[in-house]
Amino acid sequence: MQSNSFSTSKAPAPVGLYPHARRVGNLLFLSGVGPRKAGTKEIPGVTLDSEGNIESYDIEAQCRSVFENVRIILEESGSHWDNLIDVTVFLTNMKADFATYNRLYAQYFQTNQPCRTTVEIKALPTPIAIELKCIASIE
Repeated sequence: MQSNSFSTSKAPAPVGLYPHARRVGNLLFLSGVGPRKAGTKEIPGVTLDSEGNIESYDIEAQCRSVFENVRIILEESGSHWDNLIDVTVFLTNMKADFATYNRLYAQYFQTNQPCRTTVEIKALPTPIAIELKCIASIE
């Protein structure tokens, strides 16, 4: 089965050697997507100290940004939001952030309701509080 890799400058650059997405058959697998802004190291809603540690963050700003980054990657790869099939969400603070994330998720996924798993993890590779791993269909 043939597969194709996709990357776009409209989404944040990967923090390692991997594409934004990979198509296999009629499925599109997205690499982990965080809330950073494309072309910068800026993380919406995050304040870092002089050593790069998180002083404070706004989970709502990060959720909105990560959802927009997913949308961009889907569209640049030939798919779209309503084609999402499965979403795995990684949160670094389930207790503090789940209610806000869940409320926003419900707003963004009103018409399409993919399968979803939400997991709390200790840390992510950059100073972010949320990351999504998605699978979508593609025509």
